[in-house]
Order: sequence, then structure tokens, then C-alpha cells
Amino acid sequence: MQPTTEISLRNLTPLDWARFGAQEMAYIRPVTVNGTQAVAIHAADGTPIGAAPNEALAIAAILQHEMAPVLVH
Repeated sequence: MQPTTEISLRNLTPLDWARFGAQEMAYIRPVTVNGTQAVAIHAADGTPIGAAPNEALAIAAILQHEMAPVLVH
């Protein structure tokens, strides 16, 4: 059974995300780019906005752009 919060977030529309503050939040996820491990940075609505060589630098980039890093599973 999934937590209620997770189910609710999955059902948000783009307009809901905008109201929720999507422009102020970003999440990271591991990716492989040309055979090299990296970390992708995405806006809360899923739009790719950057990449970094590791998690620490990805979070630093998010903070530098005055956004809040959030965890997603």
C-alpha cells in the first residue's frame, strides 16, 4: 500500500504543480550519459533542467539557483 501523500502527488496536474511551487523545487536522479554515471536535475514537473557529475554537486546547483531539493522515490 502506498502512502496517501505519494498517491496524491502522482495525481497532480501541471496546474496543480504550478500552484504547489514547482518553479521552486527540483529533484535529482541517477543517470548514465555516454557510459558515465551522472545525476540529472529535474524541475518538480519532470522538466530536465541540468546535470552534474555527482549528487553533492547537483544539490549545490539546485540551491545556487534558489530552488529547494526534494526527495522522490
